[in-house]
Amino acid sequence: MTAASLAAYSPDQIALEVSGVSKTFHVGTRLVPALQQVGFRVRHGLVTGLVGPDAAGKTTLMRLAAGLLVPDAGSITVLGMDATTQSLAVQGAIGYMPQRFGLYEDLTVQENLDLYADLQGVPESARAERYRELMHMAGLEQFTKRLAGQLSGGMKQKLGLACALVRQPSLLLLDEPTVGVDPLSRRELWDIVYRLVREQGTSVLLSTAYLDEAERCDEVVLLHEGRLLAQGTPVELRATMQGRTYEISGNNLEKRVLLAKLTHVPGVLDGLIQGDHLRVVMEDTTPPDLEILLPGVSGMAMKPVPPRFEDSFVAMIKSKSGGKKFSSPIPAGKIVPGIAQTYPGKPVIEVNNLQRRFGDFYAVNNVTFSVAKGEVFGLLGANGAGKSTTFRMLCGLLPPSGGTLRVAGADLRHAAATARERIGYMSQKFSLYGNLSVIENLKFFSSVYGLSGKRGTGRISWAMDEFELGNIADFTSGDLSLGYKQRLALACALMHEPEILFLDEPTSGVDPLARREFWARINALAAQGVTVMVTTHFMEEAEYCDRIAIMAAGEILTMGTPGSIKQQTRTEKMPAPTMEDAFVALILAHEEATA
Repeated sequence: MTAASLAAYSPDQIALEVSGVSKTFHVGTRLVPALQQVGFRVRHGLVTGLVGPDAAGKTTLMRLAAGLLVPDAGSITVLGMDATTQSLAVQGAIGYMPQRFGLYEDLTVQENLDLYADLQGVPESARAERYRELMHMAGLEQFTKRLAGQLSGGMKQKLGLACALVRQPSLLLLDEPTVGVDPLSRRELWDIVYRLVREQGTSVLLSTAYLDEAERCDEVVLLHEGRLLAQGTPVELRATMQGRTYEISGNNLEKRVLLAKLTHVPGVLDGLIQGDHLRVVMEDTTPPDLEILLPGVSGMAMKPVPPRFEDSFVAMIKSKSGGKKFSSPIPAGKIVPGIAQTYPGKPVIEVNNLQRRFGDFYAVNNVTFSVAKGEVFGLLGANGAGKSTTFRMLCGLLPPSGGTLRVAGADLRHAAATARERIGYMSQKFSLYGNLSVIENLKFFSSVYGLSGKRGTGRISWAMDEFELGNIADFTSGDLSLGYKQRLALACALMHEPEILFLDEPTSGVDPLARREFWARINALAAQGVTVMVTTHFMEEAEYCDRIAIMAAGEILTMGTPGSIKQQTRTEKMPAPTMEDAFVALILAHEEATA
């Protein structure tokens, strides 16, 4: 189908229709319902967002729409074809990019394009022009001879999208295409998506765990526990929260302490740290009294702020979950009882002129910073900036090429094993043993950390209780949802009661509810004196940090509080930049200066 014929579609026409669809999977001896009587429509020429928590059924629905699964009940019509009985015809008309797109990392960019052109039956005569168009759109013209495995995360995602578009599709299905991608690359991916819609009339169904991305969609379909919760425009869904959102600020705002207080106050639905202030969502439109919200706390000010799509998402999910407050903190003293005292008055982490060289390439070059006890320190940067390499050196997993590193009082060049005993590490990708059960992973890591006898048994019991893993103790960990994988990984990292916790993109792809739960635990740890270092691509998550450093090309570009970094990029055109705005502006300015 040509771009001209695609553009001829009216938004009133239907690209995809889901009618009463149910799907159940057999997991061992259990039946797990993934979708239950779901029905909605995706209109032509629009970007429709598919949003929901972990295990909501988003990926199952995508695979059904692509004709890769057969529903137990109901029907799916794609471009006028039945996705069950005409699956091959459907697959010939759509583009589909799953969560883990199948790039061949030992092939070059060009060879990947050729392979997918062969698979999709694109005539040789049509390839050259299509390749030029796609490479220009993805900004990969200069990289066609580079191995796919040597591309950054953002470039891999753009190549994956290009491969899905080698044959011009009428409908494009994108299953969480921006997971693990830095903010600048996310914006570039969205530019590509909207260029397809605007210039070529492509219809798009895109699932995402980032609710700020849902704001960019023309329409949103919200799933929860396999059921349709709502459908509408982001503006319509935001409007339901009008008059319920506020910002609290103050000169001496102890944000973690005040958030802990707020989440126990009747009438407060949700609370978030946003840099130097708190964002509060109320259960109804009754104007709140600051003295009732924070009794005995002086010097505070409160003002109404516009609602966001995320507020309506949390409110709707809460209404389906018996009023549970997802941001409720863990009671102090419960997570890590008996943390060893570190070194009062001295930094817990000291990095001076740190370098890591791979051949002639400096992945990390002259990086210097220090982190205090109980501080939450964020390390941000685009894909390939050197964040994970820095983390691996700090954890004693990779030797530095130059500079000095001291962690928990130990010099990592000479006493790496001593330092490792005092740190916990949660890696960017799920690094536990996927073929072992939850309880088997806990037992394994307990033994790795030398926990035996009553102490080992006690720590396993603590993990099962604290992270609510009892009901899934016998589940194979590789089959868990991202939210439960995250819980298990954090439990294993805390098994030996570390003084310092390293978190390498710990919430990548995790929905906002699991992210809130995760940060409630991290805030409680920091309040007890645990030092936390975190890398993240989710800019609102960076707001939880006391300080952040932004890296580019292996060096620190800037460092400070979230508020001070946003202040650096404030202009007349952008008087109130978000953290993402600030990040993108600083990275682009650095790229221009070094071009």
